[in-house]
Amino acid sequence: MSLDLFRGATIALMILVNNAGDEPSSYWPLKHAQWNGWTPTDLVFPSFLFIVGVSMSYSFASRLKRGESRRDLMLHVLRRGAILFALGLFLNGFPNHYQLSTWRVYGVLQRIAICYVISALVALWSSRRGQVLTIIGCLAGYWLLMRFVPVPGFGVPTHDMPFLDPNRNLAAWLDRKLLIGHLYDVTRDPEGVISTIPAIATSLLGVLTGGWIRSERSPQTKALGLVAFGVIGLIAGKILNAWFPINKNLWTPSFVIFTAGFASVALAVCYWILDIQQWRGWAKPFLVFGVNPIAAYVFAEMIAHWIDRMGVRLADGSTMTWQEKIYQRLFAPLASPPNASLLYALTYVLMCWVAMWVLSRKGIFLKI
Repeated sequence: MSLDLFRGATIALMILVNNAGDEPSSYWPLKHAQWNGWTPTDLVFPSFLFIVGVSMSYSFASRLKRGESRRDLMLHVLRRGAILFALGLFLNGFPNHYQLSTWRVYGVLQRIAICYVISALVALWSSRRGQVLTIIGCLAGYWLLMRFVPVPGFGVPTHDMPFLDPNRNLAAWLDRKLLIGHLYDVTRDPEGVISTIPAIATSLLGVLTGGWIRSERSPQTKALGLVAFGVIGLIAGKILNAWFPINKNLWTPSFVIFTAGFASVALAVCYWILDIQQWRGWAKPFLVFGVNPIAAYVFAEMIAHWIDRMGVRLADGSTMTWQEKIYQRLFAPLASPPNASLLYALTYVLMCWVAMWVLSRKGIFLKI
């Protein structure tokens, strides 16, 4: 239940920060850091990817115990990963942006799909030692690539240009080389090609965490261990920030370690409250999202894309999107721009919650 709570809170926050009424006016904690550094918003996606790893540990252990083979499990993983990737492609174009020349390839669900499949391979066919070595290899290998490999046309980082320059780094160059016209930004993609390498480490850290929680240790020891691991991760991430800045867009090693530390502490809090102290009544609203996370995310993104990409003609002949009209007519007059933007986002989360509550009451859960 603690994992469902953490997952549900993460989904709720993801919907909140993705659906500001007026993003430029939003409070800073509800916006991504422009480049290096972090805000609370930057903790949301890595927390969900970390949860994917924890869930994987539980799911695989349960299925293997029931007698399923690793081969059958991997076939299930491949099928699930393909569906997640396809869902992400569908959302990128919904409702009317399916031009092949500009259709974005990568995205949140696509990154989850890739990390899920590769982490599953590692989790199913390697020991804990192998998982640790894979994490180290992902982070160290990515650091070596970004720090020492010359970027064609720009030179060597720190010598010919600033380290992690937004448009003149290896990740951005490769995204443009492989996916020009299909990027979130014109020059790069925050869920691009090689920045997926350290993201795999995030999900594998979740796998290791799941193994810790499934161990035979006492619940109190598990909770304290999660807190200890989390604090170490937070401190280590801040220390590494001096050499390799915390950067969500590039998913830097310091970002991986720092956000995994945060996720470990957050999970420890949920575990202590729900599974040790048994204080569960207050958590039910979050569990509505936690038990149906994919449905909640897909529903929220579809509605957001629909109202943001469909225009409406006004009486004076001008046009605006439905999102702009709803915000300007219903929310902007109620409060200051930051508060009106927040009120819109909270209303949007509530709308999604009601939809998921109806599905939950009817016993409908989107399983992939």
